[in-house]
Amino acid sequence: MPLHHPSSRPARELPRRALLGLPLLAALALSGCADPAATKANADNAVPGTATGTGTAAGTGTSFNLDPDQHRVRSQRNSAAVAALPEKIRSSGRLLVATTGTGNPPLSFTATDNTTIIGSEPDIAQLVADGLGLTLELQQTAWADWPLGVQSGKYDVVFSNVTVTEKRKQLFDFATYRNDVLGFYAKAGNDIASITAAPDVAGKRIIVGSGTNQEKILLAWDAGNTAAGLPAVAFQYYDDEAAASLAIQSGRADLTFGPNATGAYQAASTGRTKLVGTVSGGFPLKAEIAATTAKDNGLVTALQLALQEAFDNGTYAEVLKRWNLTAEAIDAPQTNPPGLPDT
Repeated sequence: MPLHHPSSRPARELPRRALLGLPLLAALALSGCADPAATKANADNAVPGTATGTGTAAGTGTSFNLDPDQHRVRSQRNSAAVAALPEKIRSSGRLLVATTGTGNPPLSFTATDNTTIIGSEPDIAQLVADGLGLTLELQQTAWADWPLGVQSGKYDVVFSNVTVTEKRKQLFDFATYRNDVLGFYAKAGNDIASITAAPDVAGKRIIVGSGTNQEKILLAWDAGNTAAGLPAVAFQYYDDEAAASLAIQSGRADLTFGPNATGAYQAASTGRTKLVGTVSGGFPLKAEIAATTAKDNGLVTALQLALQEAFDNGTYAEVLKRWNLTAEAIDAPQTNPPGLPDT
C-alpha cells in the first residue's frame, strides 16, 4: 500500500550495508500539539499501565481499546459546515467514508471482532461527520480502489492516510488533518536522545525498508555525511518484525526509521521503544495527510470547516493523543495546500 510514496529507484546492494533480509518488517513498510485535558471518553480509550485483558494492546505503556465498542471522542455540529454541504449529502443524512480498515494500526484496522473498523482515521472521520451533523458510515475498501470509488460517488470522502500530491490534486480536493511524518525510534533507555539532522545518523546502525521513501532520505543523508568525512550509516533490512524488534532490544541496531504512526503505536503499546526524531514524509518538502473527495464536487469546504470545529473544541487533539499521534498534529486544516511534486 503506497501510503508513503516509495522511491522508484530499484533496491541495490551497497558494500557497507548489513543485509539481513528483504523487505523490512511489515510494520515499517507502511508508507504516511495541542494536548488538552482528557475527557471521560478519552480516558475510556487509552489508559496507562500494563494491559493483559481481551481487547487491548498489551505492553508496559499505554493500553489501547481494540474492542468493537470504541467510546469514540465526539465533536459537535458546526452550522457553517452544515450550510456548506452539497444538498445531496445534507439531505441523505449520512457521510459515506472509505477507509482501508486492514492491518494498519493505529490508522485503520479491525477490532477484536475482526469486523468493526477502528483507528485514528475512523476517529477523525467521526469528528467530521459530527461537525457536519451527519451519521458516519464507514466502508472498507482496498487502497487501489478508493480513487475510482470517490470519483464515481460511491464514497463521499476517503480517510485513509492519503498524502496530498500535485498529481492527485488534478482529480481530487483535499482538507488536511495530519502531517505525513517519518519517525526515528530507539530502544527505551537508549542514550540516543535526538535525531534532528543528517550528522545525527552518522555511524548509526539503522533498520529501514528497502525501496521506501525513508530509505531514499537516509541514503541521501548518508551520502552527504560520508562526503563530509563522517562515518557511514550501517543499513539493516529485515523481513520479520520480531527479528527487527530483537535487534533493537539486543543492541544490534540503534534505530528504526519508518512511518511514525506505526512506530508510535508500537512504542506506546509496548513501552520498549521511544521516539527520538521526526522527518517530513516528503523531506525536504512538507507533506500532509488529508480527507480526499472528488474534484469540484462541492464537499471540500464543508470538510475543512468541520475539521476546524474539531480543532477549536479540542477533540482533534484528543483523538491524536488517544492513538499516540500528537507528533503528527498540524496547526490548522487547509483546503488544497501545495502537494508533493510529481515524480
